[in-house]
Amino acid sequence: MTAFLDLMLEPGFAAFVLFVLFFGLLALGTPISVAIGVSSIVTGLAYFPPDVIYFVAAQKMFSGIDSFTLLAIPFFILAGNIMNKGGIAIRLINLAKLVGGRLPGALAHTNIIANMLFGSISGSSIAAAAAVGGTMGPLQKKENYDPAFSAAVNIASAPTGILIPPSGPLILFSLVSGGTSISALFVGGYIPGILMGLSVMLVAGVIAHRRGYRIERQSDMREAMQIVIGALPSLMMVVVVIGGIVIGAFTATEGAAVAVLYSFGLSLFYRMASWREYAEVLCSSAVMTCAILFLIATSGIMSYVMTVAGIPDIIAETILTFDNPLIVLLIMNISLLVIGFFMDLTPAVLIFTPIFLPIAGEIGMDPVQLGIMMIFNLGVGSMTPPVGSVLFVGCSVANLRIEQVAKPLLPFLAVLVLALMLVSYVPVLTLGLPRLFGLM
Repeated sequence: MTAFLDLMLEPGFAAFVLFVLFFGLLALGTPISVAIGVSSIVTGLAYFPPDVIYFVAAQKMFSGIDSFTLLAIPFFILAGNIMNKGGIAIRLINLAKLVGGRLPGALAHTNIIANMLFGSISGSSIAAAAAVGGTMGPLQKKENYDPAFSAAVNIASAPTGILIPPSGPLILFSLVSGGTSISALFVGGYIPGILMGLSVMLVAGVIAHRRGYRIERQSDMREAMQIVIGALPSLMMVVVVIGGIVIGAFTATEGAAVAVLYSFGLSLFYRMASWREYAEVLCSSAVMTCAILFLIATSGIMSYVMTVAGIPDIIAETILTFDNPLIVLLIMNISLLVIGFFMDLTPAVLIFTPIFLPIAGEIGMDPVQLGIMMIFNLGVGSMTPPVGSVLFVGCSVANLRIEQVAKPLLPFLAVLVLALMLVSYVPVLTLGLPRLFGLM
C-alpha cells in the first residue's frame, strides 16, 4: 500500500489516475460534476488524510463560487431565456433575411446571420440553435433545402454566440485565469466570432450555388425600414450592455443585471410571453444556474488537487520540450479540439485553463488571445460527437439522426478549423480591438 501511495505522488501517475477515474465515471453515466468531485477527492487521498481532504474539498467548493464576477453568468442566462420567450428571435431572423437574402441559398445565410445576432444577444449557442433552427428549419424545408444541409448550417453557426459578447464562457475564463479583463475578452471576441460566421457563410454559399438554391425576394424600402426598426431595440441591448462595460459605466456583473432588465422590458413591450411563461423562464434559469455553479464548485477541487500533484507543471514541461512556439500552439489547438470531442465547454474551461495558461505565458501569448482560442476550439467541439451539446440540439430541432448530419457538417468543420488557425497564429485578430479601445 505504501509503495502504491509513493507511486501516486508522482505527477504523471497522479494525472493518469485522476483522468482515468474521471472518464471512467463519465462512461458509467455519472453526472460530470459528481465525476469531477469524486475523481479529485480519490486522487487527493494520496496527499492528505481523509478528514483533511474532505475539509479542503468543501472549502474549495465554497471559495470556487464565492465571486461577484460569477454573478454575471446567472444574469446572462436569465436574460437569454427571457429573449428566447419574448419574441425577439423572429425579429432578428427577419433582419437576417434582409441582410442575407441577396446571396445564393438566402435562407441558409439568414440562418447563419440570425445565429450570430441572436447568439450575441443571448450569449448561448444552445439557445441560438434551438430558437433560430426551430424557426428556419420549416422555412428551408418549404423551399426544398436538404434538411441535413440546413441542420449542418444551423449547428455550425450557432457557436458564434459564445465568441460574440456577451459570453458566459469568456466570463468563466476570466474567473479561472485569475482576473483576465472581461472587457478585453468581450471586445476581443468580436472579430473571431464574425470570422467564424463568415467561414460558415462561405461554405454554405458554395454548396447553395452548386445546388441552385435561390435568392430571396428583395424587400422594398418601406418594408426594409420596418424590419430594421423592429429589430433595433433588440440590437440596442448589445450596445447598452457591452458599451457600458467597455467605457467603465458598470462591471460585467452589473451589465448582466442591466441585460435582464432590458430584455424583460422589451418582452413586455412586445407582449409575446405570458406571466406563466415568465415563471417557467425563472425556474429553468435557476436550474441551469445551479448545474453550472455546482460544476464550478467541484472543478475547484480538481484544480487544487492538480496543483498539489504538480500535474499542470509536468504537462507544461512536456509540451514546452518543443522549442518552436508555432508547434506548441499547434499542440495546444489539437489538444483542445480532442478535449472538445469528449467534454462539454464549461468543465473543459474550468479544468484546462490552469494547465494551458502557464504554457501560453512561456511562449509569450496574451491571456486574452488564449481565452478566445480556447473558447473557439471548444465551440467547434460542441458541434461534434459524442458529447456535442449544439449537435444534439440542432439534430433534435431538425428531427434528424446524428449520422444523417455528420457528413454535411464536415466541410463546415474543415473551414472552421482553418479560421481557428488564423485566430491562433494572427494575434491582431483577437488583440487589435482591445488595444484600439485602450483595454490592454
